[in-house]
Amino acid sequence: MDNKEINPGQMKQMKGGKGKKSPMKGIIVLVLVIITAVVLLVLYPENREPTYKASYSFFIELIQILPGVMILMGLFSVWVKNETVIKYLGHSSGVGGLALAFFLGMIPTGPLYVAFPLAASLMKKGARTANVVIFLSAWACIKLPQELVELRFLGFKFMALRLGLTMVLVLLMGLFIEKAGRFGESSASE
Repeated sequence: MDNKEINPGQMKQMKGGKGKKSPMKGIIVLVLVIITAVVLLVLYPENREPTYKASYSFFIELIQILPGVMILMGLFSVWVKNETVIKYLGHSSGVGGLALAFFLGMIPTGPLYVAFPLAASLMKKGARTANVVIFLSAWACIKLPQELVELRFLGFKFMALRLGLTMVLVLLMGLFIEKAGRFGESSASE
C-alpha cells in the first residue's frame, strides 16, 4: 500500500503513537459526576425519585445491550483489517467513503451510545474523521425505519426536505470537524 494514501494522523494511530489512555482521567470524571449528582440531589430533593427511576431504567438497558456490543466490537476488531477500513473509509476513500459512512449510519436502529465504541474502533483502524462524524450523525438522525414512519405520517415532501437538509448539514459538519481537527494538529505540532 502506498503511504501517500494514509494521512499522518492515521499512520500515528496505526503505529500506536498516541499511547495508552490513562485510567486516572476516567476515574476523575466519574468522581466529578458522582459529586455533582449528589450535590444536585441534596439541593433538589423533589427530583430524587425521578432521578433514581431514570438511572435504574438506563442501567437495565445498558446491561442488556452492552455485552452484545462488546462482543461485536471484539469481532469487528479481529475480522476487519485496518487496510480495509482505510481503503473504504480512509482519507483517500473520497465521495464513495462519505456515501458509505452515510449508509452504515442509516442501517442500525439501536441507541446512539452503541455507535460510539464502533466509531472509536473505526478511528483506530484509520477511518477518515469526516466519515466517522457522518457515521455517528447518520446513526443519530437518519434511520431507514424512521424515514418510512416519517413518510407515512408526515408525507413525502416533508420527509424528502428534512432528509435532504439533514444529509447536507451532516456532510458539511463532518468536513468542517475534519478540517478543524487538522488545523488543531498542525498548530500543535509547530
